[in-house]
Amino acid sequence: MPMKWDFKNGEPIYQQIVRVLRTQIASGEYPPGCRFPAVRELALEAGVNPNTMQRALAELERDGLLETVRTTGKFVTQDQELISRTRSELAADSIGALVGNLKSLGLTGEQILDEVKRSLEERH
Repeated sequence: MPMKWDFKNGEPIYQQIVRVLRTQIASGEYPPGCRFPAVRELALEAGVNPNTMQRALAELERDGLLETVRTTGKFVTQDQELISRTRSELAADSIGALVGNLKSLGLTGEQILDEVKRSLEERH
């Protein structure tokens, strides 16, 4: 699933990789139970050192989103509740950032809700 990797300064690359891969798992781009690409393949695609990619994948494993099957590779968890919880956490982070940005523009809570509703209606 090739994608363009766009790393920002000021945050460790492995954390940025974790966020991107966590989003791809939560969105179903990597469906539950699917075999995950190899470390070297992902590192080459992202243009990072394999050790950096391994560090990111190790964090996803600690979170339970990836599971290693000896001699077979890494697989996305089949735990739908964990994936749903991850999706909710990512949504909350995005909403928090959006609200913070809009409040910095001087919008009230009610104005923010109105803008979000209008935006949803335009996209529907």
